[in-house]
Amino acid sequence: MSMKRFASLAFGLAIAFATPALADSVKVGVTTTGVPFTFVDTSSQAPTGAMVDLAKAIAADNGMDAEFQVVAFSALIPALSSGKIDLISAGMFATDERKKVVDFSTPVYAYGDAMFVAADDANNYTIDDLKGATVGAQIGTTFADNLQALGTFGEVKLYDSIADIMRDVKLGRIKAGFGDKPIVAYQIAQKPELGVRLVEGYKPLKSGEVALAVAKENGALLEKVNASIAKLKESGELEAIFAKYGL
Repeated sequence: MSMKRFASLAFGLAIAFATPALADSVKVGVTTTGVPFTFVDTSSQAPTGAMVDLAKAIAADNGMDAEFQVVAFSALIPALSSGKIDLISAGMFATDERKKVVDFSTPVYAYGDAMFVAADDANNYTIDDLKGATVGAQIGTTFADNLQALGTFGEVKLYDSIADIMRDVKLGRIKAGFGDKPIVAYQIAQKPELGVRLVEGYKPLKSGEVALAVAKENGALLEKVNASIAKLKESGELEAIFAKYGL
């Protein structure tokens, strides 16, 4: 081997070892309708929220970059199963039905549903008070399934977002709406002009635990996610992430 060729090879090897390997990326599915869990910052048009921050922290702990993809809530699991995304980080309950098709991480948060009515409606209804009425819930949520299973209402109208439900409640098109309590409470607190209020004394139909989700065949990623969650819990960072958004 000539000295010139040897020098060239040695230089190339030196550059290769001096340059750090690029971090792997993980494609994270989020929805814009889950304030304060996941939503889009209007000033930057970037995904933000508690579950976005959590996914970033988990990715960073594993030397990865988090690439966020905005997906409708009802399409998150199909996107995960088809390989379009690697991880779901949203305000999603780890239900038995969902566990049949995806694997969930250890829980990171727990909450139940809330009922909301028009701001000028002073009645604090119970479920039985709304017998025969038309109510609204977000498509693809456990709340929608639970409400329909009751058989109490005239109709459980399904919507793409909680904001759409609030609009129809305010306009009197439906009697009441149901949604994730922390999401509903946050939106009402931030935007009184939405014209709705939480029903006091309402007892959630069901409480659930929020967790991140991976595809069934991606056990390696699930192991990394769970290890990072354990670290974040131990350090107090997990609690701080949710507290930042009033959760």
